[in-house]
Amino acid sequence: MPSPIRLLRSAALSDVAEYAYGAVVPPDSHLVFAAGACPLDADGATVAVGDHAGQARQMMDNLETALAEAGAALSDVVKTTVYVASSSQQDLVAAWEVVRDRFGDHDPPSTLLGVTVLGYADQLVEIDALAALPSD
Repeated sequence: MPSPIRLLRSAALSDVAEYAYGAVVPPDSHLVFAAGACPLDADGATVAVGDHAGQARQMMDNLETALAEAGAALSDVVKTTVYVASSSQQDLVAAWEVVRDRFGDHDPPSTLLGVTVLGYADQLVEIDALAALPSD
């Protein structure tokens, strides 16, 4: 079933951003609000301590699992926010590259930001997402 999401781009805005600038979801879509996906393994331990990209890979695995519980996939994501516990732009880019690559051709609007601290011990990254599914 095709995604109900229409990603928005504008010739008036720079094309340097690696994501769409907006998204439109039809009014009869079902929204899926994913809690912040963290870099935790099945036992609740933080993985890849000290490695932004390694944690981002686990974070994205966990996001995909959470979305699947609702019958959604990354291609159904309308918007994300990616949090990186760092003041280094290089660390933000390392995490973003994993997120960008995992989404592939589907590039939903996203916000990437550095924060002081995240909730779990040794946690460096987190992502929350909004997805939309076609009505039944």
